[in-house]
Amino acid sequence: MESTTPTTDVDEATSDPTLMGAVEAAVDAAVRARARSYSPYSSFKMGAGLIGFDGEQVLGTLIENVSLGLAMCSERVALFSAITQQIRPRVLALCSPRTEADFTFPCGACLQVALELAGPDLVVVAVDTDGQRAQTRLIDLLPRAPRRFSPHDSQD
Repeated sequence: MESTTPTTDVDEATSDPTLMGAVEAAVDAAVRARARSYSPYSSFKMGAGLIGFDGEQVLGTLIENVSLGLAMCSERVALFSAITQQIRPRVLALCSPRTEADFTFPCGACLQVALELAGPDLVVVAVDTDGQRAQTRLIDLLPRAPRRFSPHDSQD
């Protein structure tokens, strides 16, 4: 998990009522998913809520393992589940405690997977346990990400 507080793009969200609704639904789903977190080693409960372009909801929860490398972040669980259900991600929300007083945004691995599966305009929302939030676009969190052709690139 990467701790940062990016610039919030409130104007974009408030000018598009369908995006506003998707953000609210993603936040609600992330809060619900957090309650299902399997985090017996860190006790750092995390949940993700993903909303697709057609309004579909996908939950993801942190799944820890005694072998740390086998753990899976809630965001990747939600993203992988969305792809298996043929859902194109529009909004991804993460609900967790703050990290050193900052909102906890997805880690680099989760951001890279999100870039591959959802594209640079994915709306990412970090929600703390008090319900406060910060919102940005994926590309603003990962501005110099490695890129290659993906299904989300336009084909002229």
